[in-house]
Amino acid sequence: MSPSRITVLGECVADAFTEPAHAPDELALRVLPGGGPANTAVALARLGTPARFLARLSGDVFGRLFRGHLEASGVDLSYAVAAAEPSTLAVAELDATGQAAFSFHAQNTADWQWTPEELARVDLAGTACVHTGSLALVREPGGAVVERFLEAAAAQATVSIDPNVRPLLVDPEVYRARLARWCGLTDILRLSSDDLDLLLPGISPEEACDTWHAAGVRLVVITLGADGALASLDGERVRVPAVATRVVDTVGAGDSFTAGLLHHLGTLGLLGGRLDGVGLDEVAEACRFGARVAALTCSVAGPNPPWREQLTQLAPTVGA
Repeated sequence: MSPSRITVLGECVADAFTEPAHAPDELALRVLPGGGPANTAVALARLGTPARFLARLSGDVFGRLFRGHLEASGVDLSYAVAAAEPSTLAVAELDATGQAAFSFHAQNTADWQWTPEELARVDLAGTACVHTGSLALVREPGGAVVERFLEAAAAQATVSIDPNVRPLLVDPEVYRARLARWCGLTDILRLSSDDLDLLLPGISPEEACDTWHAAGVRLVVITLGADGALASLDGERVRVPAVATRVVDTVGAGDSFTAGLLHHLGTLGLLGGRLDGVGLDEVAEACRFGARVAALTCSVAGPNPPWREQLTQLAPTVGA
């Protein structure tokens, strides 16, 4: 079965990685197209899911980079907005384990300026799932506009959210204040253990899942880095191990996991409603597939998710 279309809404970010310079008073940067929602849209398209990306793309040098990258990966940009504002920039420093620490340059940039008119023109006919999250849901003035768009989308599509908390840009309290509302809108909540620590400090993953189920989410998936992932479907839980790989860096790994999860569920025909036909076995299979996609992303530099044909590089083959 071919996967149904998934519409992703959110930001593009120019990820600038520090590199060795020729002189001590120089700083060399290598810029790659990134941003959590953009990474997810690219990964979905490369896996073979028809992926539409709702983005506000600047006409600056970074915006042109984003557009070329998205189109080359097969992402549908038919509803992307040509924005007058500049692109968002993040400068990343990698530690010895490949984890990235970011500093953001995001004041008054294109990604956060959504208007009701821009999203009102989007036709979701044929869309099985709408995925969003990260800064698009919390940065103003567009955050409230995106929330209202999700409310409307939930009437006809599965809704997926990845909070992707960025405490340097937005106080985690802002996420906490809105999370219960998001849980009432979403069917799938995917987040990292770092997100969990910021949203519910001192709370175990299992307790967090129960809290979010009570608020309305059917499926919660918490990725745990090298410890794999915990998935909870209406309180029934399964743990899925990580896939061993040589880690270059972890940038975009969570976004790729989300894409793998949604792609697999879509391939099984399980997106398009409130996950009524989904069981724990299908969730575990989708998470194993997501773990493979994430592992391949970690094996290369930057947020560069694999193409479908590259999945054979990690055995055994699981699912779609």
